[in-house]
Amino acid sequence: MQIMRKWLIGVLTVVTMMSISSCDTTRYVPDDAYLLNSTKLKVEGSYGDISTGMLSGYLRQTPNTRWFSLLKLPLYTYSLSGRDSSWISRTLRSMGEAPVIYDERKTLLTCNDLRQELRNEGYLHADVHVDTVHHGKKMNVTYVLQPGEPYFIHNLNYDIEDEQIASLLKDDAPRRLLRSGMKFNVAQLDAERKRLTTLLTDNGYFRFHKEFITYQADTARNSRLVNVRLHLGLFRQNNQPDTLHTRYTMRHVTWSSGNPSDSHIHLRKSVLRECTHLSDNQYYTSSGLQNTYNHFGRLQAVKYTNINFAPVEGSDSLDCDIQLLTNKPSTISFQPEGTNTSGDLGAAATLTYQNRNLFRGSEVLSLEFRGAYEAIRGLEGYSNQDFVEYSAQARLQFPRFVAPFISPSVRQQINATSELSLLYDLQNRPEFHRRLLSAAWRYRWNNPQRHDRFQLDLLDLNYLFMPWISSTFRSEYLENESTRNAILRYNYEDLFITRIAFGYSYAKNNFAVKTNIETSGNVLSLGSRLFKAEKDDMGHYRLFNITFAQYVKGDIDLTRSLRLDQNNQLVLHMGFGIAYPYGNSTVLPFEKRYFSGGANSVRGWSVRSLGPGKYKERDGRINFINQTGDMKLDLNAELRTHLFWKLGGALFVDAGNIWTLRDYDIQPGGRFRLKDFPSQLAVSYGVGIRLNFDYFILRFDLGMKAVNPAYEADDEEHYPLLHPKFSRDNAFHFAVGLPF
Repeated sequence: MQIMRKWLIGVLTVVTMMSISSCDTTRYVPDDAYLLNSTKLKVEGSYGDISTGMLSGYLRQTPNTRWFSLLKLPLYTYSLSGRDSSWISRTLRSMGEAPVIYDERKTLLTCNDLRQELRNEGYLHADVHVDTVHHGKKMNVTYVLQPGEPYFIHNLNYDIEDEQIASLLKDDAPRRLLRSGMKFNVAQLDAERKRLTTLLTDNGYFRFHKEFITYQADTARNSRLVNVRLHLGLFRQNNQPDTLHTRYTMRHVTWSSGNPSDSHIHLRKSVLRECTHLSDNQYYTSSGLQNTYNHFGRLQAVKYTNINFAPVEGSDSLDCDIQLLTNKPSTISFQPEGTNTSGDLGAAATLTYQNRNLFRGSEVLSLEFRGAYEAIRGLEGYSNQDFVEYSAQARLQFPRFVAPFISPSVRQQINATSELSLLYDLQNRPEFHRRLLSAAWRYRWNNPQRHDRFQLDLLDLNYLFMPWISSTFRSEYLENESTRNAILRYNYEDLFITRIAFGYSYAKNNFAVKTNIETSGNVLSLGSRLFKAEKDDMGHYRLFNITFAQYVKGDIDLTRSLRLDQNNQLVLHMGFGIAYPYGNSTVLPFEKRYFSGGANSVRGWSVRSLGPGKYKERDGRINFINQTGDMKLDLNAELRTHLFWKLGGALFVDAGNIWTLRDYDIQPGGRFRLKDFPSQLAVSYGVGIRLNFDYFILRFDLGMKAVNPAYEADDEEHYPLLHPKFSRDNAFHFAVGLPF
């Protein structure tokens, strides 16, 4: 039966693919027209700086969408529809994509656009022609680019009519974007014009715009050299005589309320001044204007900002009025939810109070109270079968650095947030009662002109204590000789974690990197040594008779996306993390240990079911603690495509695993060794569906194991790719957001 089922699935797959491929995709192409089958860009000659990928944006017609750059399934779907108005035909047409009909007029316009762009890039005698080849009713179009030799700037002159501006630009030569000898490029000319405009509007020239700057370009006879003259003209307005450009100074900067029913601004004057980048008796700056908008926009107490300028008659001064409309200071929200943990049903509710302007400086105070209940089934030997959790959290955020020795100029240049948080969490399970008390002080900041962000957790204190552990749980897992687990036992003892961490992230265009390093226990360990504190029977120092954790941990994530065409994108990701317990600890706290598998890792495995190394779990009751490690590696490649409507698809290949850095008896085969690394790398593949609703993405991924490092000798499970078994090898994941 198993063989028959596989054979039937294979036959149905082949028949379906043959039906789709044999579908007449020109069914809805008129008799006197052609289906645009393909478009290509071809460059005659060797020109390394000409990117056909960039020039493809000038194509006015592109063929029908290809799923994963291979199959025109939307066109096939459309072609399967009938010519009637039945429901099935309408549905197929709405899901599919109508054929793209070759348009000769758009082809000629594309030639003109490509020709003009090549000339803008310095190929002044460039030409473009079209080669068309049709097979039946399908047209293949090739745009042949003939750039010719590029032209270069020979003599470069800056002609500044306004003497005051000429004096201001006298020391600007090192920053100019144009140089004699560089390739003639219209984009560079325009970039220089924009740069000069920004420079002048940042130095008081309130009414200046880039149209005051023009170019003249003359080619030298019998050469590929261009003489360029940049001309900055005088101020012109309403047919009046040309005059010098006026350099404006700010006279008065004031703030007013945008609420007609309340003329009072509920913000401190110091906060208003800190967010304002325009000053009395200083030159007007456009960047100061933009930074003022940005800084007021960050304040949660401010709903919107409107800035108006009024020239002072008979002078070169401006009056500035910053109009602010503030939000309601307080909100209360209630959020109920249902929970399902491995079939155990429950309910939870969260009550949140938020004050957006606690000290009249847009400080945000959040108070969150949460309660949860879950009915636990299948536990034997425990008197209570329910799970109850209560938590209370308070967070206070300041939209600025709250720290000494920070200069006012740095405060204005940097977008910073300081945060104080307190948390108390109570959990009562049938097996144990757990309490967590946490306090933290954090900073987050970034420069609006850059692409990086920083985070400093200056102090993060966590006190974990276990007021009660059931005798059944203690005897079966913590004290039983046959099931004793050092990692498990360590995480059910009272523990104190004093954490310090620093994070850095960078994102620009198609590349992103995120790093974090943290450490814990070093100050306490040093103090214990200095004061010659005594160790307990396990060789650990204690604080208030509580063991404290000591470790160092580092993580890095790299993501690179490659745009293949308008509908297809290849995303590559690597994540690596390593943590090492030392000094006062031989085991990492459970919350700091790595796990593998799940929606954002190696998707052929469910969460916390892979590794460490070649370790194979034999006791599912404590699986969650055994399948953790001190080191993690994730390698992912995902091909994403737009299907239709808000639906997207993905094909992915994942690889990775976790390892321990020490030998633990309860995790045989889990320690990392370089010689064993290739054979312990798990691999999976799969397909995914994404529902993109703009403000959030729903993701459904089906992963299949390809290489399983946890196998016995001569076991077919080592290579599930060669010996597939769906019920054994699949893992289904539902998540919100993209995996990386």
